[in-house]
Amino acid sequence: MATPQRDELPVAGLTTGQLARLLGVSPTTLRSWDRRYGFGPASRADGRHRRWSPDDVAMAREMCRLTATGTPPAEAARTARLRARGPDGPDGPDGPDEWPPVLSDRADGAEGTAPRAGSGLPLGRVRSECRGLARAAVRLDAEEVRELLRRAVAHHGPAVAWEEVMSPALQAVGRKWQSSGERGEQGEQYVEVEHLLSWHISAALRHYYLDAARPRRAATGAPVLLSCLPGEQHTLPLDVLTAVLGDEGLAVLMLGGSVPADALIIAVRRVASLAVVLWAQTGDTADLALARRVAGARWGVRGARTQTPVLLCGPGWHQVTDAAEPPGLTYVTSLHDAVRTLTGLRPEHPSR
Repeated sequence: MATPQRDELPVAGLTTGQLARLLGVSPTTLRSWDRRYGFGPASRADGRHRRWSPDDVAMAREMCRLTATGTPPAEAARTARLRARGPDGPDGPDGPDEWPPVLSDRADGAEGTAPRAGSGLPLGRVRSECRGLARAAVRLDAEEVRELLRRAVAHHGPAVAWEEVMSPALQAVGRKWQSSGERGEQGEQYVEVEHLLSWHISAALRHYYLDAARPRRAATGAPVLLSCLPGEQHTLPLDVLTAVLGDEGLAVLMLGGSVPADALIIAVRRVASLAVVLWAQTGDTADLALARRVAGARWGVRGARTQTPVLLCGPGWHQVTDAAEPPGLTYVTSLHDAVRTLTGLRPEHPSR
């Protein structure tokens, strides 16, 4: 069967639901754009049913791309219409000067005013970069996600990019997935969004550490050893810490996810590390007995062996309580707390 050509599509066109699935946005968003910005299909079949022609689809794609970069919706709609329909279209120099009445941008996710950002995700008050990232992730637009993350980390640095752009988007995906499942909807559709976003965030942070932070400020001295406990696969928080420590001029030795207990002990004994960071996302992986073993592991030449401070990071440790905490074992409650503690351990730590 021959594949339909572009010039055949206007005969039938796409319904709003079909276009919404193609772009990764909700039909409500498309109807909202039409109502607020006159941003709908050029024609309607039988005068009633909305049908999106190839030019309309191109216009909608451009609208999604622009809003993903943080362009205000009204401005994005005007630009998308002009680019899709050309200078002779209704928005060109020969067309009308005014658009159809435009309602407030606040209803479509202006910063700090609405819980959603045209992505279907409950974002709340976030930076415009976060709104754009959420839109691109929901569309599964990997290239746009990658570029937005690169800009965020380069402009804000890894700590701010994580706390104000990356993390809010990830949390919104998680909330949407959970609430959709509770209402019996197809919450699974957001699993792929979370995986895409997590992978690209990790890649952006690792790239920053390897190709940006290190050349600017050479990391010297004993490394900080980072590791997830056995069974723990959530490495993303350690990717964040790695990038931030690189900015602080500290060397990092990242072991990754689900490191076997014996391998972890061997690594601690082999490496004269500044400190060991153990990440546990849940109480099931927060093994306090193993943490004690790590804290008690000695390294160095015979007669002059020493121990390495151990930092317990992650929400899993909050579910583990023990009054008899051994020396050298420290709970940290935040990214800033971990960075402050680790930089303070550096010999001859410079004042800031």
